[in-house]
Amino acid sequence: MRIGSEILLDLPFGDEEESLLDVRNLKNLVRHGEGLRLEFKMKVKYPEKIVKELVAFANTEGGHLFVGVSDAGVIEGVKFAEEEQFLLERAIEKYCFPAFTYRAYRIRLDNGREVLVYQVYESVDKPHFVQLETDSHPICYVRVKDRTIQASKEMKQILRRENEEGISFAYGDVERFLLDYVREKGKITLSELAMEAKIPTWLASRKLVLLVLTRVLKIEPGESVDTYVLN
Repeated sequence: MRIGSEILLDLPFGDEEESLLDVRNLKNLVRHGEGLRLEFKMKVKYPEKIVKELVAFANTEGGHLFVGVSDAGVIEGVKFAEEEQFLLERAIEKYCFPAFTYRAYRIRLDNGREVLVYQVYESVDKPHFVQLETDSHPICYVRVKDRTIQASKEMKQILRRENEEGISFAYGDVERFLLDYVREKGKITLSELAMEAKIPTWLASRKLVLLVLTRVLKIEPGESVDTYVLN
């Protein structure tokens, strides 16, 4: 087992060894399918892609990655789990920053194979990024339901400042319009706010971020556009 950074967080149950999953726990989790905090991979064929899932967990609510489990939930295990672990952890060290906290261990199956488990903790040092050799700049990822998506500029600002104290906003004409719009329509996007309120996009972005940070609105990240709803 390995701790992925110098930060050690409290374990959810008892001592460290008691909180590790066994085969029974693994099966119970897998039968629920992939979701916000669960991701399955058959093997570490492309570790540079898998690290995106781990970073997304750290940036969201934490989660478990199981290597040796198919998308359909078939638990087959991997034959050379130690090699798979080496490849993935080398990719974490090479492509991910800042360091996030995780545990890695293996569960042996009756067929002699093993499932490689990565338990990623929700980070206190968000946002975390991935920068591959083909990327021109670092990319931040978040988890939405059972998908990992690239975070918008607004989402990155929210992650960076979500634990900041003393954030406030001025309640003016734009804020009044924005809240009335969301109450009527149910949601709003950045472009809608800029267009309907006739303000620059940068100002619309700033107002939306502040309203999320002050818990007035909630952001729902999307692959192409984020939406904002009442919190």
